[in-house]
Amino acid sequence: MKNALLLQVKEGKGPNILRLEQVLELLEVVQFRSPDTTIKPSQVLSEMKNGFLAEDILGNPSTSGKDGIYYYTERGDRLIDLASFRDKLWQKCNLVNSQLSSFGSEVELNEVRDTIQQLLRWGWKYNRNLEEQAAQLHMLTGWSQIVEVSASRRISSLENRSEILFQLLDASLNASGSPDCSLKMALILTQVALTCMAKLREERYLFPGALNSDTVTCLDIIMPKQLSNGACHSMLFKLILAILRHESSEALRRRQYALLLSYFQYCQHMLDPDVPTTVLQLLLIDEQDSEDFDLQKIDKDQAELARANFAILRKEAQAILDLVIKDATQGSESGKTMSIYVLDALICVDHDKFFLSQLQSRGFLRSCLVNISNVSHQDGGHLLDSSQWACTLEAELGLLVRISHKYGKSGAQVLFSMGALEHIASCKAVTMQVKGSLLHADTKFRRHISAGVDKQRMIITPILRLGFSLTSLLDTSEFFEVKHKIVREVIDFVREHQLVFDQILRGDVCNADEFAMEQINLVVGILSKVWPYEESDEYGFVQGLFGMMRSLFSRDLETLCLAQSVPSEEKPRKSEVNTFWLCFSLSSYLYFLTTKKSVRLQVSESATNYRAHAGQKQPTLTLLGFLIHSVTTALDRAAEEKSLLLNKIQDINELSRQEVDEIISMYAPRDRVSTSDSIQKRRYIGMVEMCRLAGNRDRLITLLVMLAENVLNIILIHLQDGSHTVDSGQVMMKITYGSKPDSGEDLNLLGEKLIPNLERLELLSEDKVGHSLKVFRRLVSSLKEILIQKLTL
Repeated sequence: MKNALLLQVKEGKGPNILRLEQVLELLEVVQFRSPDTTIKPSQVLSEMKNGFLAEDILGNPSTSGKDGIYYYTERGDRLIDLASFRDKLWQKCNLVNSQLSSFGSEVELNEVRDTIQQLLRWGWKYNRNLEEQAAQLHMLTGWSQIVEVSASRRISSLENRSEILFQLLDASLNASGSPDCSLKMALILTQVALTCMAKLREERYLFPGALNSDTVTCLDIIMPKQLSNGACHSMLFKLILAILRHESSEALRRRQYALLLSYFQYCQHMLDPDVPTTVLQLLLIDEQDSEDFDLQKIDKDQAELARANFAILRKEAQAILDLVIKDATQGSESGKTMSIYVLDALICVDHDKFFLSQLQSRGFLRSCLVNISNVSHQDGGHLLDSSQWACTLEAELGLLVRISHKYGKSGAQVLFSMGALEHIASCKAVTMQVKGSLLHADTKFRRHISAGVDKQRMIITPILRLGFSLTSLLDTSEFFEVKHKIVREVIDFVREHQLVFDQILRGDVCNADEFAMEQINLVVGILSKVWPYEESDEYGFVQGLFGMMRSLFSRDLETLCLAQSVPSEEKPRKSEVNTFWLCFSLSSYLYFLTTKKSVRLQVSESATNYRAHAGQKQPTLTLLGFLIHSVTTALDRAAEEKSLLLNKIQDINELSRQEVDEIISMYAPRDRVSTSDSIQKRRYIGMVEMCRLAGNRDRLITLLVMLAENVLNIILIHLQDGSHTVDSGQVMMKITYGSKPDSGEDLNLLGEKLIPNLERLELLSEDKVGHSLKVFRRLVSSLKEILIQKLTL
């Protein structure tokens, strides 16, 4: 195998070929025991008379400076000039003994000569060892450059790329964990391992270039290009040994932590995470002829890999956690950040809450919360001066969010019981930043804002994510007292950061980018869960939510989504999902008001109080009808697009090069393909990108169905409970915000608007949608039937 694996490095006219086995042999040659250059003269001459003289000379700035006893080689190594060292020793001895009148005797003179000879022999040995160590480092540096350049630029033309990269990575880990490996060598070797791991991750989702035909199939996407589980386990075991090595430094551990994180990411997905399994299952029905490509088998292999990874980590858990937590609490800011990312990764691969309980028992989670709550205005100024400080705070918040998501209800309960909401409520870094500016900081702090760092994204968004994740306890708490306590603490959190909530809520949804839409979604999600329990609306959040509904529901949402993004296929579709997710959160708030608070909306604005300020008007059922129209149109389009994409994927081998290029230009990033790529590679890239987009359409369809169910249920409740009973040309309301009753004409207009859309929803094809619509169709039919009855009265 090794003889077939080649690294080609072109120099001059002809190619020079370096075999992989030669590369590995070179590493073995370089990997000799490093000479010890740390021995001081005092250690050698501790029992010798006048031995202290050498240490005085070597450490004296006047003699060790320029033109002193040291000189520098062409490589920059600082060596002892033995001739100058000898002269300085005699001068020192003469000076000392002149104060004592003379050497006293021939015996003492010989003793001085012997001492100087021993010191010179030590100096010669010191120089030799230092030169050997420097030569070793230079050889290793050259070896690493050959490997990294070859792996980055030349390996793409070779077969068995994963095997080559694994052998290089494995050799680097072996060498870095060896007792003979010095700290400087370990740094170089770990960097090589990082490069190889990055290429392995890249290789996993690349086009399978070994195929011989021009055709591609969906099997090409799921054919495992990952290393065997045994190889992965070997890598992890050796990496842990390297991390726990006796001689280490924070700089080395940062690289090792980065390698560990890269390894976890490599093991996380055997399949491209952007290609949904549901899409692959649909496409593989006609292609899957062998159980070797069964998706369930791939899932089983990945589960076995995860269990084995956890078993290896658990075996060395105490030593690993001791080291990582020490770096996370006592290291530099960059060291703290990287260490917290490692703890985050350990939570991701955790089983049976082992690492969670370890972090609890060691008090690390509580220390994170204390760090967050202790941020003062003074610290905020420090944050502006140090972007890394902000990264550490972001990492701590991310770890807490990870715990809430990983363990669900139990994780959120752990954080809530530790007072997480109280701690993030008292974090002053949030109130200091709104739209990238400081609200309460001194003017001098504003001048220190780092131009390339978005502090709002680093601080405010993670805190909102954590607050939103903790609201999930409201959906799972069975006892009123517990739910009430959660509601009060979330409301207190909102009150403490009222300025931030207000500013985000007042943001322009129509012109919001993806980042701003996430913040708006988080704020609306939090308020929709807890604000219905708040008796007063002193902050105006209710009217803010209503105003957003009026602005959003009445618009052409398809046009709005395109206006929010730059011309690109991927971003408008992400924006579309974000926009409809915001509509879903707003509709959930309305649904809660309708079902739990008995709030009833009026049919149209003709029945509202026109003396009320426009921002204080509540949404109407007619407005919900506009939203249903947008949702129905989006559902039809998304289902049609998904069906069209699946058909194109199945026919990818029948398309010409020009047709494939049109698909790539429409769906794929520009840098994914070059003019020299074969038709087979182009088809593969086009197929993968269409699978990703089909998955996006599938997620959008699921969201739109949920949104439509919310809105249709709200309207159905209004019609079923007698809120709208035609009597003498008027519709009487049980509970409304307006002052005027609805007319029968308003209800007729609502029905005329809704019924055509309901009929379109009834015609939705389960085959195109990819979901069961039995319950949804029953809801649509019930609402349509009631509307027809109302219209015939």
